[in-house]
Amino acid sequence: MQSEGAATLTVAQSLDTFTPEEWASLSGTTREGSEPYNPFVSRAFLKALEDSGCATGKTGWLGQHLRLESADGTLLGAVPCYLKSHSQGEYVFDHGWADAFERAGGRYYPKLQVSVPFTPATGPRLLVSRNARPEAVRSALAEGLRTFADRLGISSVHVTFVLPEDMAALENAGFLRRTDQQFHFFNEGYASYDEFLGTLASRKRKALRKERRAALEAGIEIDWLTGSDLTEAVWDDFFAFYMDTGSRKWGRPYLNRQFFSLIGETMAEDILLVMARRGGRYIAGAINFIGSDALYGRNWGCIEHHPFLHFEVCYHQAIEFAIAKGLKRVEAGAQGEHKLARGYLPVTTCSAHYIAHAGLRRAVADYLERERRDVAAIGEMLAEHAPYRKGP
Repeated sequence: MQSEGAATLTVAQSLDTFTPEEWASLSGTTREGSEPYNPFVSRAFLKALEDSGCATGKTGWLGQHLRLESADGTLLGAVPCYLKSHSQGEYVFDHGWADAFERAGGRYYPKLQVSVPFTPATGPRLLVSRNARPEAVRSALAEGLRTFADRLGISSVHVTFVLPEDMAALENAGFLRRTDQQFHFFNEGYASYDEFLGTLASRKRKALRKERRAALEAGIEIDWLTGSDLTEAVWDDFFAFYMDTGSRKWGRPYLNRQFFSLIGETMAEDILLVMARRGGRYIAGAINFIGSDALYGRNWGCIEHHPFLHFEVCYHQAIEFAIAKGLKRVEAGAQGEHKLARGYLPVTTCSAHYIAHAGLRRAVADYLERERRDVAAIGEMLAEHAPYRKGP
């Protein structure tokens, strides 16, 4: 696509364009480097989305992955990027921008989306080789996104759930900052779940103990499944939960059965299924992904409804696992102020947006300035209502 000195930026429609060794050379994509490992930017996860057909041109996610090479063909950096024909599966909502632009006579779609499809988890987006200069590569990739969008003649580029170091490069390239909120649990070196409970106000502590007892009182037991535990039969059960709950919540679940088989084959040690069992069969479950320092909660589903079981499987068990494995935090997915009462704290997430049309860009920039103030104010208010004891 372009050359910057001795480096060349090209576009690839598939992860197959990158060899396993090349992708593994990028920071954050494997457990081998000194930097935190994020399972969602692993080649296995992104390739499973493509190979299963979940993230392809047919579903409105056409791969347009950026590849930055040196003069001798060595990979310096990459960006997982998609040409989108809609705004589903992103968790950072821009439908209002699209509607306004199209009412004014513009064409909002297609747009470029830099993200992990269907995954509202912060992580590396401007991926840098461990042997390259990070600031220079991030700058080249951020500028390359703008240049690519301008050459395509499209409306915008959206980079969602961005790390601070990527955000700095994107803002320098003219992207607009947007903020939102999630709820994360932070493990302060707790030896056990009970030690964590000891940091809560007495009334909150008693409420959570009562809630956990109630969740299991119908004879329900909880299993942690990972690695070789993840058989096809287990995936059949979980997929039934996912489809039942997802169909009612979203109308059309994004992930298909093949996707779960593929990640079970290629990254089973990075997966935790928390499964609820009653009467000898599984009735509910939640899938989590295990990074080097964090547990990432993703999808939940059930075929029987029991009071508080969702909270037990998704939030309390995730905290227990993180404490047992020495993980620093649990990221419990998008939205959900109900997580606050269960020990999760408000955290600001960021995304970056390049808007090509000057008029739309001014309108979006004005909106984002006001939205950032609102997000900050709400975060401060929510933090004041955290369940932790006040004072020494």
